[in-house]
Amino acid sequence: MSDFYKKILDNNKKWVEDQLNNDPEYFKDLAKSQTPPLLWIGCSDSRVPANEIIGAKPGEVFVHRNIANMVVHSDMNMLSVLDYAVNVLKVKHVLVCGHYGCGGIKAAMGNASIGIIDNWIRHIKDVYRLHHLYLDSIVDETERFNKFVEINVKEQVYDLAKTSIVQSAWRSGQELTIHGWVYGLNSGFVTDLGVNFSSNKDLTGVYQLNFE
Repeated sequence: MSDFYKKILDNNKKWVEDQLNNDPEYFKDLAKSQTPPLLWIGCSDSRVPANEIIGAKPGEVFVHRNIANMVVHSDMNMLSVLDYAVNVLKVKHVLVCGHYGCGGIKAAMGNASIGIIDNWIRHIKDVYRLHHLYLDSIVDETERFNKFVEINVKEQVYDLAKTSIVQSAWRSGQELTIHGWVYGLNSGFVTDLGVNFSSNKDLTGVYQLNFE
């Protein structure tokens, strides 16, 4: 057994002991049900822990993560998580959180072939294509990188609003708001990008679904 593997097993035991010392009923209560108010769609990057960033406890955040926090309309994994969160857990908020320094975003700005992940990066490149005139006008590479991170998050929020899952919830009067954030790895702070939707009225007409 490697030292690292043994360490994480020992860490788990210590964590359980700490929780039980604070509350002997902690795990019994946690096992009963989950009623999180928030679905977090974030990047798989190990430096962006959803619960810790917002000071949330286990049971308070339902989490889906993938490379570059993408909302791809054909991704059944993401759609299944979204459907369960919205229609079963009845979350009131869905948050797309990107982060500065995102490797997936950086890869999409270049031309190197990485492997099978090229197929996923293609979705991010499509976002760049939509905004290439603005992004290409930014001379400073770091600033362009940061702006692309922000633009990508905004586009994923729009793509959330386009889903039948979210629009159906809005049509039925369910309380649901979607948001876009960017997390700063070097500061710990999040930036609200001001894309906060609670209806499909801000979408282009072609995306506004009619359920009648």
